Amino acid sequence: MAQAKRIEVDVSKVRMAIQAGIPLTITTYTLPHEMECYMADVLKVFLTEVRQDHMVESLSYCLKELVNNAKKANTKRVYFKEKGLDIKNKSDYKKGMEQFKEETLSNINHYLEMQKEEGLYIRVIMQTRNNRVKVEIRNNAELTPFEYKRIHDKITRAQQYKSVEEGLAQLLDNSEGAGLGLVIMILVLKKIGLTEENYQVLCEGGETITRLILPFSDQMKQDISDLSAKFVSYINGLPEFPENITAVNRVINDPNSKMSDIAQRISNDVSLTAELLKLVNSAAFSLASPCHSIGEAVKLAGLRGIKNLLFSIGSIQTLGGNDDDDERTKTLWDHSYQVAFYAYNLARSFCRSSVERAMVDDSYVCGLLHDMGKIVFESAHPDLMEKVEGLCEEYMVSTDLFERLVAGVNHAEIGALIAEKWNFPPVIASVIRFHHNPLAAPEEFKKLASIVYLSDLLAHFSLHEIEYEQIDSEILKQFDILSEEDLQALSDKLYKAFLKDRR
Repeated sequence: MAQAKRIEVDVSKVRMAIQAGIPLTITTYTLPHEMECYMADVLKVFLTEVRQDHMVESLSYCLKELVNNAKKANTKRVYFKEKGLDIKNKSDYKKGMEQFKEETLSNINHYLEMQKEEGLYIRVIMQTRNNRVKVEIRNNAELTPFEYKRIHDKITRAQQYKSVEEGLAQLLDNSEGAGLGLVIMILVLKKIGLTEENYQVLCEGGETITRLILPFSDQMKQDISDLSAKFVSYINGLPEFPENITAVNRVINDPNSKMSDIAQRISNDVSLTAELLKLVNSAAFSLASPCHSIGEAVKLAGLRGIKNLLFSIGSIQTLGGNDDDDERTKTLWDHSYQVAFYAYNLARSFCRSSVERAMVDDSYVCGLLHDMGKIVFESAHPDLMEKVEGLCEEYMVSTDLFERLVAGVNHAEIGALIAEKWNFPPVIASVIRFHHNPLAAPEEFKKLASIVYLSDLLAHFSLHEIEYEQIDSEILKQFDILSEEDLQALSDKLYKAFLKDRR
């Protein structure tokens, strides 16, 4: 019989998920051998990318044990249904389990096909955030109370053993494999310095969720802290915000200034006038007719809108965003323009109350600058990159790994610090800081952070770089997105409009 072809891991997608702090998801209904191997391969790449290689062997064992437990739980559901037994009834459960193992193993393909027909899945989720790795195994069959108790009894008993050998000697139970694999798994986790607090089993929303929370090694956390701190100190070496724009902002902030004074000050700067009119007339702002004068632009955009446009223009001038940028910088700016366009349009649709008007005004600049921390790495400042290379030599890491540690893991924080250095309003700095984790943002900025988060992931989704399951379901609900079809429809609509705007 021919050996099943191994599924190749797309390393670029793993890296993108790590940098964006979004989950990697793998879903299967029957868990064939090649899928089990693929899950292990993804886990290895994932852990290697975040420098947690020491966990690979142990977590590979844990993953195999947990996905097979989830598969068996799903098989139980279809087996009990076929036998006309109620899995939630204790006597029915006992009766069903007497022949479960023998009958399902002898006809496993039949029961796996039934699982697929019933839509019973096994989903593996991997994510890194806040110096931790989270690995979840989910299946959409909730544990019965006595199954739940059995698992926790095994976890409690596993704490008594000092080694796998001791567990093997004392735990033998033929009814369901004794939960022996679970005991070994707990002992394996203990061996790499983890406790039962790092392992959780819960039922939520019709799913059984087994969760492993794994802190980065102390050395990794120290390296990230040291590298980030040193890199942030280099922010002081960045150019100051353009003086011509700072001067206009001073006029805007002067309570004695009139709208005509502001328009006059902007009009005195030819390049600034051109850039401002270009932005105001973009499809993002959907003006009924083209705007030809700065006076008209100031009235249309309002003071807050003009200030945000000036922040956008100044950041582009300082960090790049022009036609002569190198390919990587250009790709980052193209993504930023797309996110800005999406954010503005989502804000207009979902921020309709008078008190939310400011969110619409702020949405474009927050979307445009959300990845400022990444853009710094690609901006044309040789002195900064020379210092980065020096850091890499000092810590004996590659520049590519440095980017993943600081620009990837911590780029949102770095971007926010740059915004604060340039005296941007708190809303811009906060949205940049929390655009990968909007539910952690301060309450007054949470909705706008969620808009930019969704805009960012919609841009990636439109390029087939992420999947529906990788987007936080709580945030999807906020925007009335209840299915993959809903997301696809919104993505198609925004993408078409964005392409039209960019022509």
